[in-house]
Amino acid sequence: MRAFSALLRPVEAQGVLTLLLMAACILSMVFAGMFGAADIGFRQAFSVYLHALGAPLPADVAYLDSRILLELRLPRILLAFVCGAGLALSGWALQLVTRNPLADPYLFGISAGASLGAIVVLSLTAGVGASSAAAAAGMAASDSWLSVLTLPTGAFVGASVSVLLVLALSGFGLQSQVERMLLSGVATSFLFSALGSLVLYFSSPQVTASLLFWSLGSFARAAWDTLMVPWLVFGLFVLFLLINRRELLAMSAGDETAHSLGVPVARLRIISLLMCSLMTAVLVASCGGIGFVGLMIPHIVRLMFPARQSLMIVAMLGGLLMVWVDVLARALLPSQELPVGVITAVLGSGFFLVLLFGRRDR
Repeated sequence: MRAFSALLRPVEAQGVLTLLLMAACILSMVFAGMFGAADIGFRQAFSVYLHALGAPLPADVAYLDSRILLELRLPRILLAFVCGAGLALSGWALQLVTRNPLADPYLFGISAGASLGAIVVLSLTAGVGASSAAAAAGMAASDSWLSVLTLPTGAFVGASVSVLLVLALSGFGLQSQVERMLLSGVATSFLFSALGSLVLYFSSPQVTASLLFWSLGSFARAAWDTLMVPWLVFGLFVLFLLINRRELLAMSAGDETAHSLGVPVARLRIISLLMCSLMTAVLVASCGGIGFVGLMIPHIVRLMFPARQSLMIVAMLGGLLMVWVDVLARALLPSQELPVGVITAVLGSGFFLVLLFGRRDR
């Protein structure tokens, strides 16, 4: 009986944490909507969200505040959440597939390849003669469904080429050296970053300035009509991870062990890398390059639950981190907005050094 109770304790603790994180996500939607140029209180923000669900709007809540929350801040919060959740799950999958705890879409070269593909698309769009700098860089939201799909497609092509290059350097088959994958990813990341800088060098100054700010990561372009693609791809990515969760966990024990259990190691590794590329490419196309989220969140979850890993916990923690990083980026400096990627790079680089020193001590 005691042994059975001991087995139930981690499950119960994980369920309690899941409920707490769900409540934190709901509250964060309200609290994060309070920060910005317009001062909106908690009660006003909560009333506006209830009004969006069908409740009447109180008389003391200004119509302008409701428009600011529903048309500007809520899409930004939802984009930040799906970005953090998608990057966290991508890092979780990469660390299982490569058996390397330091794997991450940013360090693996996927983000750099997606950024290069997106920069090429935006630069080509800029050559079609736009009137303003934002429109010239292709950063303005468009009503055309073609423009909504063109940027993620270019980013996915760049990310896929990056993944194929990493696999070519480390090997495609069962005997591929997974310890070389991270080194190949870092080299590929430098290569594609250099190519992206070369494209920026030959662009006009207005286009270069807009693309440079976008490449550092920002949710300023968030709008309701641009949320469908990231959330749709995120749903497909989560479904893929849920279906193949056992196989991915088996691969983390070693290629030979997974192969003996009937797991198609080489095929599943390539498909997993391509799915991570698709998820990362769509997020890069939506909000630019944001790194180290996929490195930090899976490690935090492993520290909390060494024996069990929940996709929902990884996704929610990643989403919460990105929502509040975006709030920090908007509120840290008066009348200015810091790039989100700068803040995550500061946090992630420190976390990366802690991991390296911890592994060295062990």
